[in-house]
Amino acid sequence: MAFLHDDILDDGLQVLTDDANALHICSQEPATYAEATTTYTLGNKAVPTVSAPGDRTPSGRKVTVSAITDGEVTATDTATHWALVDTVGERLLATNTLGAGQAVTDGNVFTLAAFDIGIPDPA
Repeated sequence: MAFLHDDILDDGLQVLTDDANALHICSQEPATYAEATTTYTLGNKAVPTVSAPGDRTPSGRKVTVSAITDGEVTATDTATHWALVDTVGERLLATNTLGAGQAVTDGNVFTLAAFDIGIPDPA
């Protein structure tokens, strides 16, 4: 059976903990930093809280992005994705779909429930 020590998985996830300093909600899935922060962004939360790596169920390791209650909406449309970015290195670090599309209006705030980003143990 394949095996990777938790330290291997943690080092990959640690980048999110250390470098993710903004979360954007987007009108479609971005493939680049520019798309996440300019082309498709509908709003953002500066300095989202990303936990240290920990155990993932049923296996592997994960980080948790804390719930957001005060994200700033900067455009009117339907948000379908989130994107974690590193604004210093101008890197798109992670992206995924929202549980459901969320209609947002410029000038309002957005909320997101806490969510996990994980890496499973090798099969």
